[in-house]
Amino acid sequence: MLEYFQSLADWYMLHMNYLSITLLMVIESSFIPFPSEVVIPPAIWKALKTGELNVYLVVLFATLGAIIGALFNYVLALWLGRVIVYRLVETKIGKLCLLSRAKVENAEAYFIRHGRSSTFIGRLVPGIRQLISIPAGLAKMNIKQFILFTAIGSALWNIILAVLSYYLYKQQDMLYEYMHELSYILLAVGGAFVIYLIWKYKKKKE
Repeated sequence: MLEYFQSLADWYMLHMNYLSITLLMVIESSFIPFPSEVVIPPAIWKALKTGELNVYLVVLFATLGAIIGALFNYVLALWLGRVIVYRLVETKIGKLCLLSRAKVENAEAYFIRHGRSSTFIGRLVPGIRQLISIPAGLAKMNIKQFILFTAIGSALWNIILAVLSYYLYKQQDMLYEYMHELSYILLAVGGAFVIYLIWKYKKKKE
């Protein structure tokens, strides 16, 4: 899976344009795991550095890709139905895409709790954003409302990433100056996360 990420990221860096941004966001918004954080920030930096891309168009095409990917999930769930969807996530293909019954159940529970607006709110929640389209399809949500809420949520998420990328680009000198200190902070955070995982694993075994 890491090789898949790396090869796709390398291809993107060599072929960064509005079409590749759209295609990768289609992948990111479907059930195939690929983070939008790998797509938008490099495109924003290229737009600011070379002017070959436009910041606003980056957000626009990224949002278009997210809508297409979400529609794929929606139509697939609508067509297959609940029983087959849950069987599919437990197959080798589902596991290869980092899917699980628990993840889909969480997304479905989130959809039930928040109703139709979950297709908007869910786009901002890590671990839910890529899968929220599945319960929407299973519930046969009105497709016009689905597209509208998905578009708003996706656009907001992409704007957040674009703004953060813009800010970090403008703070490059400061980042380079404090890179040594930042590396220690990241190392500490990573260590704390590993300790948390070990603690959680031991707690489950008790």
